[in-house]
Amino acid sequence: MGAPAERAGLDRALGRQLRGAAGLAALAGLAWVARDVPAALGGRLTGARAERAARSPQFRDGTFHNPGGARSMAGAPDRGLIRELIFGKQKRRPSAPVPLLRPGAAPATDVARELNVVWYGHASALIEIEGHKVLLDPVWSERCSPSALVGPRRLHELPVRLDELPPVDAILISHDHYDHLDMATVRALTDLQSAPFLVPLGVGAHLDRWGVPAARIVELDWSESHRVAGLEITATAAQHFSGRGLRRDGTLWGSWVVAGAHRNVFYTGDSGYFDGYAAIGAEHGPFDVTLMQIGAYDRAWPSIHMFPEEAVAAHLDLRGGLLLPVHWATFNLALHDWSEPVDRIWAEAKARDVRLAVPRPGERVVVDDPPAVDGWWQAVA
Repeated sequence: MGAPAERAGLDRALGRQLRGAAGLAALAGLAWVARDVPAALGGRLTGARAERAARSPQFRDGTFHNPGGARSMAGAPDRGLIRELIFGKQKRRPSAPVPLLRPGAAPATDVARELNVVWYGHASALIEIEGHKVLLDPVWSERCSPSALVGPRRLHELPVRLDELPPVDAILISHDHYDHLDMATVRALTDLQSAPFLVPLGVGAHLDRWGVPAARIVELDWSESHRVAGLEITATAAQHFSGRGLRRDGTLWGSWVVAGAHRNVFYTGDSGYFDGYAAIGAEHGPFDVTLMQIGAYDRAWPSIHMFPEEAVAAHLDLRGGLLLPVHWATFNLALHDWSEPVDRIWAEAKARDVRLAVPRPGERVVVDDPPAVDGWWQAVA
C-alpha cells in the first residue's frame, strides 16, 4: 500500500476514534445533566404510609380520586390542540422584563391582627399572619421539571433568594407536580429552615427520598388539621390530579386553610371549579383573603384548572374578602396569552364587585390596605 493510501486509512481510523470519543463525551454529558432525574421523580408509597393512604375515603382501586368522581385528566390531546401548540399565535411570554419588588420589612401593625401576603411568582407565596409565617408551594428552580436541561423555564427573575427568606413556621405543599413541589428547593429549605412540611397524603414519600427528617413531615387527608405556632392549618379538598412520572394519582392533592385566632386564609392549590368550594366556605369561612389559581387553563382540561371567571365564582363560594390571583406569570404551561388570566380576572372582579389585588412578584400585599390594581402587567405583555 502506498503512502497516500496509508494516510487515508489512518485518517479514517482517527475519524472513527474521534467520533467515538465525541459520542462517549455526549453520553457522559447527558448522564451528568440527567443525574438528578431519578431522585426528582420522588418516592413511592410503601409500608405504613401506603397503609394509611389505603384507609383514606379518597383512595380506592390503588389511586386517589377527585370529589364526586370527576376525571383527573383529559384524554389524549386532539389535533386542534396540537396544531395550536405548534402554530398558535398566542403571546405566551412577556415582551419585556417583568417588574420585581423586594418585600423588605413588614409594616408595623397590631400583631394579633396582622395579615399580609408576599407573592414570589407562580404559586409560591408567604403568608404573614398574626406574627407567624407560612410558606406556600415554594419553587425556586430555573425550570419546573425533573431535568435542569428541559422543561418550562422561568419567565422572570426571582425577587429574593431562598437564603433571604425569613424563618417560617410551616411550609405547605398542595400536590406533587413539578411547578408546586421542587426537589432542589425542598432540599435547600431542609437545610435553611427548621419548619415542618405539611403535605397531602403520600407526598411525604417524596420528601423522605430527598432527605427531609421524618419529624418534619406532616401528612394530612382532606378535613384533617394540624396546629403549629398557634395556627390551625387544615387540608381541604381540590379537584386535580398528581404524579411526577408515568404513574398518576398515587399521592393526594388538596387546598389549604390557614387560620389564626382572628385572621383566616384560603389557598386553592391547583383545582377545577367544583361545588366543594361552597362547602369549604360554609365550614371554614369567611376568609380575609383567598389565593386563587387563575392560569394554565384550557378547554382540553376544564376539570383540573379553573378559568379566571371560575376563580371569581369560587372566591364568592368561599366567602372570601380580598382575592389574590396566583399560578400565572412565571411559567409557560398553557396556550393562552401570558397576560390573559389576569386581564380576565380583573374584568370579572369588577363585574362582580370583588376586591382584587394583583401584586408584582416580590410585592407584599397588606390585606386590610391592598394596593390598587394598576394594570402593571400590560406594559410588559
